[in-house]
Amino acid sequence: MAFPVFSVAVSNSVIFGSYSNALNYLTQSQHREHDQGNKAPLWAVLTAGCFSGGIQVLVMAPVDLVKVRLQNQTASRSVAGGAKYRSPMHCMAVIFREDGARGLFRGVFALALRDIPCYGLYFLPYEFTCRMLTEKGKQSSTYAILMAGGIAGTMSWACATPMDVVKARLQMSGTGGREYSGTLHCITASLQEEGIRVFFKGLLLNSVRAFPVNAVTFLSYETLIRSMTCFAQD
Repeated sequence: MAFPVFSVAVSNSVIFGSYSNALNYLTQSQHREHDQGNKAPLWAVLTAGCFSGGIQVLVMAPVDLVKVRLQNQTASRSVAGGAKYRSPMHCMAVIFREDGARGLFRGVFALALRDIPCYGLYFLPYEFTCRMLTEKGKQSSTYAILMAGGIAGTMSWACATPMDVVKARLQMSGTGGREYSGTLHCITASLQEEGIRVFFKGLLLNSVRAFPVNAVTFLSYETLIRSMTCFAQD
């Protein structure tokens, strides 16, 4: 669990940092011409969200691969009968030795198909819901942020689950189970062998988990941003 806990902190830093910077870049002319209180247009929110998803893929693909391999350790045993991967760094070294540098990006196309649109659909409903629950000219309340964050997390995981299933299968391909030659082969083979329902495995659990997790994530983010902004102004 240590590796996922550490990696989620890095992942959120990359996601929110790249999103904020992209949104600032897309709206910089508006900031010059209008009052600072004006909200960014929703098209800019969607674009910045998709951009953050792309950056997340580039930075976190090897980390996500190692996490999935370690979480599925029981399916991967060495000849001697012990665990194939002894630690995150050992797992990365084994993958690099067996498959080269490209092996660390196994499933990256499926990861991109999951994260790029889904982070757009992560920040967009958050901003939209916040605005619906907030009076014009006022800061969003804790209730508004929690509700918007929960809804954003649930909607993004509803979109992400099919490609998340494909991504995980590709990342485990070649470790003793079913092997896939690529994203399209994984999709068609899974569909033929298990039907359309296979792409929605874990959807209910992901949705139930996503609401409180992302509600707290956005509340923490907004609270930190406001605190640091006030501190910088002082």
